[in-house]
Amino acid sequence: MASSSQNASNDGTTNQVLVEDCRFTRILTLNRPRQLNALSTPMIMKLLKLFVAYEKDSDVKLLIVKGNGRAFSAGGDVAAVVQSVTQGHWTLGAEFFWNEYTLNYIIATYSKPQVSILDGIVMGGGAGISIHGRFRVVTEKTVFAMPETALGFFPDIGASYFLSRLPGFFGEYVGLTGARLDGAEMLACGLATHFVPSMNLTYLEDLLTKVETSDPFVICAIIDQFSKMVPLKVSSAYNRLDIIDKCFSKETVEDIISALEKESASMDDEWIVVAIQELKKASPISLKITLRLIREGRLQGVDRCLMKDFRLCCHILRFEASKDFSEGCRAILVDKDRNPKWEPSRLDLVDSKVLDQYFAEVDDPNWEDLKLPSRCSLDVKFVSKI
Repeated sequence: MASSSQNASNDGTTNQVLVEDCRFTRILTLNRPRQLNALSTPMIMKLLKLFVAYEKDSDVKLLIVKGNGRAFSAGGDVAAVVQSVTQGHWTLGAEFFWNEYTLNYIIATYSKPQVSILDGIVMGGGAGISIHGRFRVVTEKTVFAMPETALGFFPDIGASYFLSRLPGFFGEYVGLTGARLDGAEMLACGLATHFVPSMNLTYLEDLLTKVETSDPFVICAIIDQFSKMVPLKVSSAYNRLDIIDKCFSKETVEDIISALEKESASMDDEWIVVAIQELKKASPISLKITLRLIREGRLQGVDRCLMKDFRLCCHILRFEASKDFSEGCRAILVDKDRNPKWEPSRLDLVDSKVLDQYFAEVDDPNWEDLKLPSRCSLDVKFVSKI
């Protein structure tokens, strides 16, 4: 029988991450349902503490991570980050991302299996604490997206690592447009490992709490008992991977949009119309950053991807060449007028030298590159879990 350890800490973070001890399994439940389980600083610090402790604990064989309510996690609490930067100093926001990316790295290199149950919304930071893990279970309720370009930001949390490893140029499509994927699409492209009907999750979880091993093949066999192969909807963009590859393989964002418009003129698919609309609504500098990031991510490990994410977010938080992140949060999350005023306002106005500066070290004597913890699991060359 599961025993609750929700009173194990008085640091004020426990109620945002609930913990259940089930023999050799630990169930971590994200618990900010009204905020769609958006990751706060206390949540990130609590998860960091738990993941580090459980990896050392021989009595813990398996971690299950899930969300309370209709979301797994809708992302990081970026509105709170922008507010802290506006009211204080950019380093306050940088500290949030330092801790978040460290957590992402630990999950990506974790020596024990993690089963993430994505029975609802999973976006941005929510993807960072799940997609990097060993098993990603989706359902008919799952909605995935990386919507950062609409916020004047970029798909961070090491997304350039897993997006760049999706089939063809589907990662560019997902990262640039913020397209929403359902469970079937996540399974088809490799973002998910299993599709389990929501009604069977309780039975799956019950069996997983009975395991006495960290053997991923044993865990996989249990999930396989409930897993289904589900067809893609006829309207799914993944059915048109040939067109996506043709368009999103172009060298620049401008060329991608031009190629999509050319294809749109000869076909009547809703996904391509929506893709064009979303690209034209997004922050121009965010689109440029995102395309370069995903392209470079194909040749880099998850550690380098996260280190690059940290450099980028520091430049963005310093509002060096653009205030698009602050403006995007205002328009989408705060005032909700959905009418951001981007600066620069067009793709052709984005200076390539300014773009280069975003990928360079930050010109601040107190700044340092993200320093990730050494991982004993990397004695053997890390193999992608995607």
